[in-house]
Amino acid sequence: MSDFPEDIYTEPDFDANTLNNLGPLARLAGIWEGRRGLDVKPKAAGPKKQAYVERIELQPIDPQTNGPQLYYGLRYHLHVTKPEQVKTYHDQVGYWLWEPATGTVIQTLTIPRGLTAMAAGQAESGADSFELVATHGSDTFGICAAPFLEHAFKTLEYRIRISFNEDGSWSYDQDTVLQIQGQDEPFHHTDRNTLYKVADAPPNPLARPVE
Repeated sequence: MSDFPEDIYTEPDFDANTLNNLGPLARLAGIWEGRRGLDVKPKAAGPKKQAYVERIELQPIDPQTNGPQLYYGLRYHLHVTKPEQVKTYHDQVGYWLWEPATGTVIQTLTIPRGLTAMAAGQAESGADSFELVATHGSDTFGICAAPFLEHAFKTLEYRIRISFNEDGSWSYDQDTVLQIQGQDEPFHHTDRNTLYKVADAPPNPLARPVE
């Protein structure tokens, strides 16, 4: 038996102002910087620790519907460098989505090395923390990679935990579980950082006043 309504076409009413309807994602909206990131990544000689700095822009999008389903969300661009360097260390784009009807939070991510994923979890509207997971081989909330990564660095699971701090910053703790060619045990590629706001997010296009 399906949990979805029989009418898959009729769209719900919605509030045009996304910033007022982001639930647990509301505190992510804006432009943020983090100066003390720590990446633990795989190398031939073993795990390597790497410091990094990052900037992430999270901008509200207009409400999105799939027939009766309604999402409010943020479009994001994440850019990471090593300290005192210009060359991109990591680049990532995607969406953070909130479905009020089910309490579902979704993160989509795409990186320019041939990998995309969609992770999901449950959260209360005012939650101080939440966790999302994507799993290899799943038809929903899964992971898809180009052939070389599937062969040499297969992503078995992606997990991210977001925590909001009392000073207005937020932190993430991320674990990407890799099955690396030639290794018996999976490798936990971890990243963590704390982000501080440098600018507020403007309203989504539909919510902006007509001039």
